[in-house]
Parts: sequence; C-alpha cells; structure tokens
Amino acid sequence: MTPAQIVEANLRTAMQFFGNATGKGGIQHLDGAVGIYSGLDYGVFNIGMLERGMLEREGVTPDLEHCVADCERYFKPRTARWSFWLCEDALDRRERRQANAIFQARDMRMISNPPGLYAESLRRPARALPEIECREVRGPSDQDTFAAITAVSFDIPLTVSQAVYRPDQAWAGDYRGFLGLVRGEPVAMVAIVAAAGVLGVYSLATIPEYRHRGYGEAILRAAVERERARTGLEHVVLQSTEAGYSLYRRLGFREAAQFSVWLTK
Repeated sequence: MTPAQIVEANLRTAMQFFGNATGKGGIQHLDGAVGIYSGLDYGVFNIGMLERGMLEREGVTPDLEHCVADCERYFKPRTARWSFWLCEDALDRRERRQANAIFQARDMRMISNPPGLYAESLRRPARALPEIECREVRGPSDQDTFAAITAVSFDIPLTVSQAVYRPDQAWAGDYRGFLGLVRGEPVAMVAIVAAAGVLGVYSLATIPEYRHRGYGEAILRAAVERERARTGLEHVVLQSTEAGYSLYRRLGFREAAQFSVWLTK
C-alpha cells in the first residue's frame, strides 16, 4: 500500500471504535464504502468512509457518487446527522472535480481539511520534556476521565462523550487509550490504534491549564513507545489539526494524504 492508503486504512479501523462503543450502533460494509453508526444523534460520531480497496483489486470500482449514496441510504433510517471522511488521494481526477457537488447536493458542508501525516519513526526530542506517567485506560474511573478530557478538549457535550467512552465494550477492540498523569493527576490523553502495519495516533489532548508545556508531546511519545514495544510496529500515522501541525513536523511526520470532512447541516 502507498502511505496515503496506509493512513486511510488505519483511520478506517480507528473510526470503527464509534460503531462498537455505545452498544447501540453498528458497522455496515457497503458497496465500496463503510457506514459507522454510533447510536447517537451526533454527526461527527456517525461516519462514512470509502472502502474500495478489495473491489479495485477485483477490477470493479464504484464511483464516489455511488459510495456516498450508499452511506446516505444507510444513515437515513438511523439518523439525519452524519459525516464523511474523504481521502482525496483515493479519487481520480473526475471524482476530485465532482466531490464538492456530490456532498453539497446532500446539504453537507466541509468542516475541516486535515492532512494525513506519516513518520517512519519519531525523531528525538528537541527539548527536555516534562515527566509524565503513562497509564493505559482500564476500568470505569479511567474511562470517565478520558471522556471528561475529550469533552473539554474537543468541545463535545459531556453526556455525548460519556456515552461513547464510558462503556466497557468501547475498549475491547483495537482502540487503546492512555492517560498522562502528573503527580497522580490526569492532565493529558491519547489513543493509539495498531492497524495497517502502523500505529495511528488519535485524540491527543491536554487539559487547558497544562497546555504549551510539553505534556502533549510527552504522552504521545510515551504511548507510542508502549505500543511499539507491544506490537513491534515502528511507523506512525495521524491526521493533523492546524494547531498540532508544527509539533508533528518537528517529530518527523510528513504529509502523505489529504482528507476533507463533510458534515450534514
């Protein structure tokens, strides 16, 4: 697979977390796409993505319009609020020209355009980092803490965050959460997903009063090292926010894919 395909494949595995987390959702593999329903009326946790790899190898490639339409039909009886993560590198020229119109015809708007980043390994720290204890999320207390930091850091209603991150079954799959503790108090978090031969970094966040002090980088490095030791995987991928881009470049990431995220209005 190309780096872009690896980034997309890891993301697709990570997103399936939301289909399993609440016990009220589901995951449906469609004709060239996958629909991931969280069981909640919250659009960013109800996700469609392309899944055309096997069909392409068989010489049959459903076009983007067909794939998005399949997702629309999947979500229609379940929720009016859903999103689509589109890897633009998976499109041919014609689909790239048509993509905006395909989503706008469904009254969807682009809410972000994050680059997918890839690193063969993390560079050595360029500065001394603060000490942080890295603890894997295990049990109700840690799950509640992960939910609380998520709500504060990503402006998600606490009740929605708790519905996703509190249940035990949410943590039974590939999505592994880690808390960063300072003097026993949780100040940061990150999730790591081992899939497609790489480690995917998700949900990296630090509580407001500890930001800009190196704790985010410290927990990211600690969690990646824990998962590298467990799995033997070296390469790391993620989707970058604008705020985190300069940090990730310093860590050795390079752009490998471009995503656009579309959300129903």
